[in-house]
Amino acid sequence: MTQFLEDAWQFMPILLEGAYVTVQVAFLSLALSTVLGLTLALMRMSSMPLLYVPAVTIITGLRGIPILVQLMYIYFVLPDIGIDLSAFTAGVIGLGVAYSAYHAENFRAAILAVDRGQYEAALSIGMGKAQLMRRIILPQAIRIVLPPYGNITIMMLKDSSLASAITVSEVTRAGQLIASSTFKNMTVFTLVAFIYLVMSLPLTALNAWLERRFAAK
Repeated sequence: MTQFLEDAWQFMPILLEGAYVTVQVAFLSLALSTVLGLTLALMRMSSMPLLYVPAVTIITGLRGIPILVQLMYIYFVLPDIGIDLSAFTAGVIGLGVAYSAYHAENFRAAILAVDRGQYEAALSIGMGKAQLMRRIILPQAIRIVLPPYGNITIMMLKDSSLASAITVSEVTRAGQLIASSTFKNMTVFTLVAFIYLVMSLPLTALNAWLERRFAAK
């Protein structure tokens, strides 16, 4: 135990630097996936084939390809056609784009869950479709989608570890580098697991609170 604590004291500063990068990757990806997901959801719900067909195609494609493969494609393949991104940028874009498909389906389900009578009432008083969506539907859909949105936030935090495969210096990558140079795998990855747990606990608590709050309504 004494040796573990000594090693932990030595390794923790490096791992915490990686944890900071993990948080950056996770929340920048979350912001990107939210915007893209809402856009795809609205496109998929459109009656115009020009919007509906591309949205369905994109969502199906993103959900059918492993996130790790998408990350590697962005980082290793795009430079072949002149798009050269840093590992950090590629990680954020890759995770953001991959998770936008899951956000899109959650947003679509939340929008469809709003009572259809409210659509008809708003249209009957002369409210346009854009105004209806902005002022009536989306505020209610946001309340419905918050619990699953919290789940995806936790998943994105954990899946940010996949960015280590394209050399993003997040906490998993930092742990791999320390373990490869010290051979203290048990100590290093116990610390890595503990850091992920500590980062996810507040999000888990927030998600549980949201589920209780909106289940009571």
